[in-house]
Amino acid sequence: MKKLLLASTLLATAAFALPAAAQDCNVTVGVVMELTGPAGAYGQAGAKSVEMAFRDFNEASGADGCKLTTDTRDSQSQGTVAVDQATQLVNIKKVPVIIGGIISSVSIPILTSVTAPAGVVQVSPASSSPTLTALGRDGKTNGVFFRTITSDALQGTAAAKYAIDQGLKKLAIIHVNNDFGVNMVKEFSAAFEKLGGTITSTTAYNEKQASYSSEASAAMAGEPEALYLVSYPVDGATIARAWISGGGAAKFLLNDGMNSQEFIDAVGAQYLNEAYGTSSGTSKTASTDYFYGAYEAFSGGIKPDAPAADRSYDAGAIVALAIAKAGKGDSAAIKAAIPEVVSADGEPIPAGKDGFAKALALIKEGKPIKYEGVIGPISFDQYGDITGPFRLWQIKDGAVTTVGEMSAEDVVKLKADLAK
Repeated sequence: MKKLLLASTLLATAAFALPAAAQDCNVTVGVVMELTGPAGAYGQAGAKSVEMAFRDFNEASGADGCKLTTDTRDSQSQGTVAVDQATQLVNIKKVPVIIGGIISSVSIPILTSVTAPAGVVQVSPASSSPTLTALGRDGKTNGVFFRTITSDALQGTAAAKYAIDQGLKKLAIIHVNNDFGVNMVKEFSAAFEKLGGTITSTTAYNEKQASYSSEASAAMAGEPEALYLVSYPVDGATIARAWISGGGAAKFLLNDGMNSQEFIDAVGAQYLNEAYGTSSGTSKTASTDYFYGAYEAFSGGIKPDAPAADRSYDAGAIVALAIAKAGKGDSAAIKAAIPEVVSADGEPIPAGKDGFAKALALIKEGKPIKYEGVIGPISFDQYGDITGPFRLWQIKDGAVTTVGEMSAEDVVKLKADLAK
């Protein structure tokens, strides 16, 4: 951990050529990630991905380029800590962009308390709460918020359909008691019951407890056939062990963040052969191949399919391209440039040194570009949201295996049909 924090904090990377005066071209980007706490595994993967994206920019532009550097802070998976760190970055370091947080309970307070009031761009790689869309719709984001993950308003519906298809029709629910958990369960429950499923109980839990035996015991009321666990790897493993040791069936439906080797190892692979989950998916591109081939060696052993890793690289790449397009470290200019670097009529740009060198040359020539991400082609709507497929997976023999996919169009149609 000490090595990660040191590397993240001292990171000075990603030189790139900007069409601006030399005194304008060195830009520091704030990064607020969950390096410790319940979501620490996500933030560690995400921080390394941003570092890798900036490294690639440095190699793309050569010694004559300008520098994009990061000041990385640990939110400790807590909203109050995140707000304090983000405030320092904005008010003292004067960063024009913050990348983060990973989880919604960190990203939302940063947005409402710091970045939106200050007009500073914020890009979250993995915060999926529908509240973030609602804040944009209500005019409370100042247009500064973007995210490289789909909203749980759709993922909850996809999870409900997947559960029914796997024969999980009588479920208990245990969920983290924060914005993410509450909204995911709300969307899931509405779809699951309309699809013919039965929810025997819904139990919220507070994070970082030593024991969750009482929550597991409460969830067993009504004789559920399986448990829908909406959590993070550390607390999720403790809850799953309490569920199993208390006599609960070793059948699980899991949210995207539980796609974690840490969770599997802590629970025991032998108990998870009937564990199913959904994640915001990917559409394979040249960037996908590049990232999966290079990330593990760069990160020091973190797997490229670690939660938040792929979409954190994309967040870093989009921010870097937008700063290059803006030509200066100005929040308003960067905000305007973000949609332009994923322009529908732009020249396709893959991840990596060669792709970014191509992008920078086109930007210098005033030509449009379209960054095609590790997660697939990306475009943002007026609220900073993206759409994309949903990955359906199962844990088998200690490994997460993709077993299918639901397109965004299919999920939208299903959601509309269920609302009739």
